[in-house]
Amino acid sequence: MTPDFVIAGAPKCGTTSLHQILDQHPDAWIAKNEIYFFDADDPVAHGDFLGIDGDDLSWRNPRDPAMREMYGRRFADAPDGALIGEDTTTYLMSDVAPFRIKAADDKVKVIFMLRDPVKRAFSQYWHLLRSGRTCDSFEAALSSEISIILGSTYAPRLRNFYAALGKDRVHVVLFEEFKADQQATLDALTAFLGLSPMSVEAVETWHNRTRYPAKAETLQRLNRVGKLLVRYRYARHFKGQVPLSSRIGDKAYRRWFHFISERVLIQDHPPSDMRAKTRAYLCQHLSDRNAGLSELLGKDLSQHWQGFTE
Repeated sequence: MTPDFVIAGAPKCGTTSLHQILDQHPDAWIAKNEIYFFDADDPVAHGDFLGIDGDDLSWRNPRDPAMREMYGRRFADAPDGALIGEDTTTYLMSDVAPFRIKAADDKVKVIFMLRDPVKRAFSQYWHLLRSGRTCDSFEAALSSEISIILGSTYAPRLRNFYAALGKDRVHVVLFEEFKADQQATLDALTAFLGLSPMSVEAVETWHNRTRYPAKAETLQRLNRVGKLLVRYRYARHFKGQVPLSSRIGDKAYRRWFHFISERVLIQDHPPSDMRAKTRAYLCQHLSDRNAGLSELLGKDLSQHWQGFTE
């Protein structure tokens, strides 16, 4: 079984809200949580999914019949007749996902929500810090955590999806337009999916509340432990037989993260703003990485994203 539509990116762009709203449509159903099927073996997005078994590399193979069966089971609870969706925001970062999605079903429709790439990169840094994946400052993480930059590189990945599925099967939402007019965004989205219109006022909108530390340095120090445990974060994600060491690691990580969430993540806003020099670098670099994006989307993105030039 394959879904009718996929919310495929980008991370830290408000896709959780989109998921929650669409899931309340009477004729739509979306699998819980992100599935990570079509990019499960991609080391850029999912280094955690690659391991060492003795001297051999072990990985999650999307072509494995057991993996395909697992993927199908994620949609087993969908009601008859409903439009079925899945939400995996890392697909946009993957060079292989669009063509694998086409091979599975070339009628699948794909939805993206894009945000100011500089703000998105900064938001992802805090996500990595909160989850224990980095001990670095934001400036150092730009080199050590490749997903921060790649996650804000929209244009070449969108071209891959257009090439694989055709432009008529790809719908792009701007986070800034969504915030300004949720109803207009939702009307365009339901029309794209072939669903009946729905009123934003009639549904519960979701705000994925993010918490931050009072001092970044505190969490950077604690993450010396977190980085040892975070590799087990998805130990049970694909179900099946899980080694005892991974089960123990998974439990240890969850306890560590619970401690961090309760004791360290105590603020509603980041403890510091992005440095001016860093912002200038990202504005230039991410504008260059996304060259041609305004033409691709048919709108002047400099009107929405401060510092964006093409």
